[in-house]
Amino acid sequence: MRRNSVFSSYLNRPIKGFADRLQFHSIPFFSNKHMSQIHLIGGEKGGVGKSVVARVVAQYLIDHELPFIGFDTDRSHGSLLRFYTDFASPVVVDRYESLDAIVEAASENPEKRVLVDLAAQTHDPLAKWMDESGVLEMASELGITLHYWHVMDSGKDSVDLLKKLFDRFGSRLNYVLVLNQLRGEQFPIFEASGERERAAELNAKVITLRRLHDTVITKIDAGSTSFWAAKNRTESNVNGLGLLERQRVKVWLRHAYEQLDTVGF
Repeated sequence: MRRNSVFSSYLNRPIKGFADRLQFHSIPFFSNKHMSQIHLIGGEKGGVGKSVVARVVAQYLIDHELPFIGFDTDRSHGSLLRFYTDFASPVVVDRYESLDAIVEAASENPEKRVLVDLAAQTHDPLAKWMDESGVLEMASELGITLHYWHVMDSGKDSVDLLKKLFDRFGSRLNYVLVLNQLRGEQFPIFEASGERERAAELNAKVITLRRLHDTVITKIDAGSTSFWAAKNRTESNVNGLGLLERQRVKVWLRHAYEQLDTVGF
Protein backbone atom coordinates (compact mmCIF):
# COMPACT_ATOMS: atom_id res chain seq x y z
CA MET A 1 0.00 0.00 0.00
CA ARG A 2 1.18 3.52 -0.77
CA ARG A 3 1.44 6.09 1.99
CA ASN A 4 -1.19 8.78 1.66
CA SER A 5 0.39 11.99 0.40
CA VAL A 6 -1.65 13.99 2.89
CA PHE A 7 0.86 13.15 5.61
CA SER A 8 3.86 14.77 3.95
CA SER A 9 1.83 17.90 3.21
CA TYR A 10 0.86 18.24 6.86
CA LEU A 11 4.37 17.76 8.16
CA ASN A 12 6.25 19.85 5.61
CA ARG A 13 4.06 22.87 5.05
CA PRO A 14 3.82 25.87 7.44
CA ILE A 15 0.80 25.37 9.68
CA LYS A 16 -1.01 28.27 11.30
CA GLY A 17 -2.18 27.89 14.86
CA PHE A 18 -5.85 27.44 15.60
CA ALA A 19 -6.11 30.90 17.11
CA ASP A 20 -5.01 32.32 13.73
CA ARG A 21 -7.50 30.14 11.87
CA LEU A 22 -10.33 31.23 14.13
CA GLN A 23 -9.46 34.88 13.60
CA PHE A 24 -8.66 35.00 9.89
CA HIS A 25 -10.36 32.04 8.21
CA SER A 26 -13.95 31.11 7.64
CA ILE A 27 -14.99 27.77 9.09
CA PRO A 28 -16.41 25.20 6.67
CA PHE A 29 -19.62 23.39 7.45
CA PHE A 30 -19.98 19.62 7.27
CA SER A 31 -23.28 17.78 7.40
CA ASN A 32 -23.76 14.97 9.89
CA LYS A 33 -23.46 12.54 7.02
CA HIS A 34 -19.75 13.38 6.76
CA MET A 35 -19.02 14.32 10.37
CA SER A 36 -15.36 13.77 11.16
CA GLN A 37 -14.22 11.73 14.13
CA ILE A 38 -10.99 12.05 16.10
CA HIS A 39 -10.22 9.07 18.31
CA LEU A 40 -7.56 9.73 20.96
CA ILE A 41 -6.31 6.40 22.35
CA GLY A 42 -4.90 7.23 25.77
CA GLY A 43 -4.87 6.35 29.43
CA GLU A 44 -1.72 8.21 30.50
CA LYS A 45 -0.31 5.30 32.51
CA GLY A 46 2.39 3.24 30.82
CA GLY A 47 1.94 -0.50 30.36
CA VAL A 48 -1.87 -0.62 30.25
CA GLY A 49 -2.03 -1.61 26.57
CA LYS A 50 -2.83 1.70 24.85
CA SER A 51 -0.81 0.81 21.76
CA VAL A 52 -2.38 -2.65 21.50
CA VAL A 53 -5.81 -1.01 21.58
CA ALA A 54 -4.73 1.48 18.90
CA ARG A 55 -3.52 -1.41 16.74
CA VAL A 56 -6.78 -3.33 17.22
CA VAL A 57 -8.83 -0.26 16.30
CA ALA A 58 -6.65 0.28 13.21
CA GLN A 59 -7.13 -3.33 12.14
CA TYR A 60 -10.87 -3.09 12.79
CA LEU A 61 -11.14 -0.04 10.56
CA ILE A 62 -9.13 -1.75 7.82
CA ASP A 63 -11.15 -4.95 7.98
CA HIS A 64 -14.42 -2.98 7.87
CA GLU A 65 -13.15 -0.82 4.98
CA LEU A 66 -13.52 2.36 7.03
CA PRO A 67 -10.93 4.90 5.83
CA PHE A 68 -8.74 6.51 8.47
CA ILE A 69 -5.62 8.56 9.07
CA GLY A 70 -3.30 7.59 11.91
CA PHE A 71 -0.98 9.67 14.08
CA ASP A 72 1.55 8.35 16.59
CA THR A 73 2.90 10.43 19.49
CA ASP A 74 5.42 7.88 20.79
CA ARG A 75 8.87 9.02 19.70
CA SER A 76 10.70 5.82 20.62
CA HIS A 77 8.18 2.95 20.32
CA GLY A 78 5.50 4.14 17.94
CA SER A 79 3.18 1.18 17.39
CA LEU A 80 1.07 2.61 14.59
CA LEU A 81 4.22 3.73 12.79
CA ARG A 82 5.74 0.29 13.22
CA PHE A 83 2.78 -2.01 12.56
CA TYR A 84 0.61 0.15 10.25
CA THR A 85 3.23 2.21 8.43
CA ASP A 86 1.04 2.96 5.42
CA PHE A 87 -1.60 4.63 7.58
CA ALA A 88 0.33 6.62 10.18
CA SER A 89 2.56 9.66 10.61
CA PRO A 90 4.43 10.96 13.67
CA VAL A 91 3.17 13.88 15.74
CA VAL A 92 5.15 15.70 18.45
CA VAL A 93 2.91 16.24 21.45
CA ASP A 94 4.84 19.21 22.85
CA ARG A 95 4.69 21.19 19.60
CA TYR A 96 1.37 22.90 18.99
CA GLU A 97 1.91 23.13 15.23
CA SER A 98 2.45 19.37 15.14
CA LEU A 99 -0.70 18.64 17.15
CA ASP A 100 -2.61 21.08 14.93
CA ALA A 101 -2.14 18.60 12.07
CA ILE A 102 -4.55 16.21 13.81
CA VAL A 103 -7.49 18.61 13.55
CA GLU A 104 -6.33 19.82 10.13
CA ALA A 105 -6.52 16.22 8.92
CA ALA A 106 -10.04 15.77 10.31
CA SER A 107 -11.32 19.05 8.86
CA GLU A 108 -9.83 18.42 5.41
CA ASN A 109 -10.85 14.73 5.26
CA PRO A 110 -14.35 14.51 6.79
CA GLU A 111 -14.90 11.07 5.26
CA LYS A 112 -11.97 9.62 7.24
CA ARG A 113 -11.60 8.79 10.92
CA VAL A 114 -8.50 10.16 12.62
CA LEU A 115 -6.81 7.73 15.01
CA VAL A 116 -4.20 9.03 17.46
CA ASP A 117 -2.05 6.70 19.57
CA LEU A 118 -1.12 8.70 22.68
CA ALA A 119 2.09 7.77 24.48
CA ALA A 120 2.28 7.68 28.27
CA GLN A 121 2.62 11.02 30.06
CA THR A 122 1.05 13.02 27.21
CA HIS A 123 -2.21 14.02 28.92
CA ASP A 124 -1.04 17.34 30.36
CA PRO A 125 0.55 18.78 27.19
CA LEU A 126 -2.40 17.50 25.14
CA ALA A 127 -4.93 19.08 27.50
CA LYS A 128 -2.96 22.34 27.53
CA TRP A 129 -2.98 22.42 23.73
CA MET A 130 -6.71 21.73 23.66
CA ASP A 131 -7.48 24.48 26.19
CA GLU A 132 -5.14 27.18 24.86
CA SER A 133 -6.04 26.55 21.21
CA GLY A 134 -9.79 26.30 21.73
CA VAL A 135 -9.76 22.88 20.09
CA LEU A 136 -13.07 21.66 21.49
CA GLU A 137 -14.88 24.82 20.48
CA MET A 138 -13.42 24.76 16.99
CA ALA A 139 -14.10 21.05 16.58
CA SER A 140 -17.75 21.67 17.39
CA GLU A 141 -17.97 24.41 14.78
CA LEU A 142 -16.22 22.22 12.20
CA GLY A 143 -18.56 19.30 12.86
CA ILE A 144 -15.78 17.14 14.34
CA THR A 145 -16.48 14.81 17.26
CA LEU A 146 -13.67 14.01 19.68
CA HIS A 147 -13.57 10.61 21.36
CA TYR A 148 -11.13 9.95 24.19
CA TRP A 149 -10.36 6.28 24.80
CA HIS A 150 -9.18 5.71 28.36
CA VAL A 151 -7.38 2.37 28.41
CA MET A 152 -7.10 1.01 31.92
CA ASP A 153 -5.92 -2.04 33.82
CA SER A 154 -7.32 -3.16 37.18
CA GLY A 155 -5.00 -0.95 39.25
CA LYS A 156 -5.80 2.16 41.29
CA ASP A 157 -3.62 4.40 39.12
CA SER A 158 -5.91 3.86 36.14
CA VAL A 159 -8.97 4.81 38.20
CA ASP A 160 -7.27 7.92 39.60
CA LEU A 161 -6.30 9.02 36.08
CA LEU A 162 -9.86 8.44 34.89
CA LYS A 163 -11.15 10.70 37.67
CA LYS A 164 -8.60 13.35 36.63
CA LEU A 165 -9.81 13.08 33.02
CA PHE A 166 -13.48 13.44 33.99
CA ASP A 167 -12.70 16.34 36.34
CA ARG A 168 -10.91 18.26 33.60
CA PHE A 169 -13.19 17.70 30.62
CA GLY A 170 -16.54 16.58 32.02
CA SER A 171 -19.18 16.37 29.31
CA ARG A 172 -17.05 18.19 26.72
CA LEU A 173 -15.60 14.92 25.39
CA ASN A 174 -17.04 11.61 24.23
CA TYR A 175 -15.50 8.75 26.19
CA VAL A 176 -14.70 5.10 25.57
CA LEU A 177 -13.42 3.21 28.61
CA VAL A 178 -11.41 0.12 27.71
CA LEU A 179 -11.13 -2.42 30.53
CA ASN A 180 -8.00 -4.25 29.45
CA GLN A 181 -7.73 -7.62 31.16
CA LEU A 182 -3.94 -7.56 31.34
CA ARG A 183 -3.83 -8.44 35.04
CA GLY A 184 -7.14 -10.16 35.59
CA GLU A 185 -10.76 -10.19 34.52
CA GLN A 186 -12.09 -8.24 37.51
CA PHE A 187 -11.88 -4.48 38.13
CA PRO A 188 -12.96 -4.16 41.80
CA ILE A 189 -11.26 -0.80 42.42
CA PHE A 190 -12.99 0.73 39.42
CA GLU A 191 -16.35 -0.77 40.38
CA ALA A 192 -16.08 0.56 43.95
CA SER A 193 -14.79 4.00 42.99
CA GLY A 194 -18.02 5.49 41.72
CA GLU A 195 -16.36 6.31 38.39
CA ARG A 196 -18.44 3.75 36.49
CA GLU A 197 -21.59 5.55 37.59
CA ARG A 198 -20.00 8.84 36.64
CA ALA A 199 -19.08 7.37 33.25
CA ALA A 200 -22.71 6.35 32.74
CA GLU A 201 -23.83 9.91 33.51
CA LEU A 202 -21.41 11.14 30.82
CA ASN A 203 -22.76 8.55 28.33
CA ALA A 204 -19.36 6.88 28.12
CA LYS A 205 -19.03 3.57 26.31
CA VAL A 206 -17.44 0.80 28.39
CA ILE A 207 -15.85 -2.13 26.56
CA THR A 208 -13.63 -5.04 27.55
CA LEU A 209 -10.45 -6.26 25.88
CA ARG A 210 -9.50 -9.81 26.76
CA ARG A 211 -5.90 -10.76 27.42
CA LEU A 212 -4.02 -12.27 24.49
CA HIS A 213 -1.63 -15.06 25.43
CA ASP A 214 1.82 -13.64 26.24
CA THR A 215 3.70 -15.92 23.84
CA VAL A 216 1.40 -14.97 20.97
CA ILE A 217 1.70 -11.20 21.44
CA THR A 218 5.47 -11.55 21.88
CA LYS A 219 5.78 -13.35 18.55
CA ILE A 220 3.58 -10.80 16.81
CA ASP A 221 5.67 -7.95 18.19
CA ALA A 222 8.94 -9.69 17.34
CA GLY A 223 7.82 -10.03 13.74
CA SER A 224 6.48 -6.44 13.57
CA THR A 225 3.36 -7.81 11.91
CA SER A 226 -0.18 -6.50 11.81
CA PHE A 227 -2.93 -8.54 13.44
CA TRP A 228 -4.20 -9.46 9.97
CA ALA A 229 -0.80 -10.88 9.04
CA ALA A 230 -0.61 -12.70 12.38
CA LYS A 231 -3.91 -14.52 11.99
CA ASN A 232 -3.38 -15.37 8.30
CA ARG A 233 0.29 -16.28 8.25
CA THR A 234 0.98 -19.78 6.97
CA GLU A 235 4.75 -20.00 6.62
CA SER A 236 6.83 -21.33 9.49
CA ASN A 237 9.79 -19.30 10.75
CA VAL A 238 11.45 -18.29 14.00
CA ASN A 239 8.82 -15.70 14.87
CA GLY A 240 5.92 -17.40 13.09
CA LEU A 241 2.76 -18.45 14.87
CA GLY A 242 1.64 -22.03 15.04
CA LEU A 243 -1.76 -23.23 13.85
CA LEU A 244 -3.51 -22.91 17.24
CA GLU A 245 -1.69 -19.68 18.05
CA ARG A 246 -3.16 -18.13 14.91
CA GLN A 247 -6.54 -19.50 15.96
CA ARG A 248 -6.17 -17.80 19.35
CA VAL A 249 -5.52 -14.51 17.56
CA LYS A 250 -8.69 -15.00 15.51
CA VAL A 251 -10.80 -15.75 18.61
CA TRP A 252 -9.30 -12.78 20.46
CA LEU A 253 -9.89 -10.41 17.54
CA ARG A 254 -13.45 -11.66 17.08
CA HIS A 255 -14.29 -10.76 20.67
CA ALA A 256 -12.50 -7.40 20.35
CA TYR A 257 -14.47 -6.60 17.19
CA GLU A 258 -17.74 -7.45 18.92
CA GLN A 259 -16.83 -4.91 21.59
CA LEU A 260 -15.81 -2.29 19.02
CA ASP A 261 -19.10 -2.78 17.18
CA THR A 262 -20.81 -1.16 20.17
CA VAL A 263 -18.70 2.01 19.91
CA GLY A 264 -19.88 3.16 16.51
CA PHE A 265 -17.48 4.52 13.90
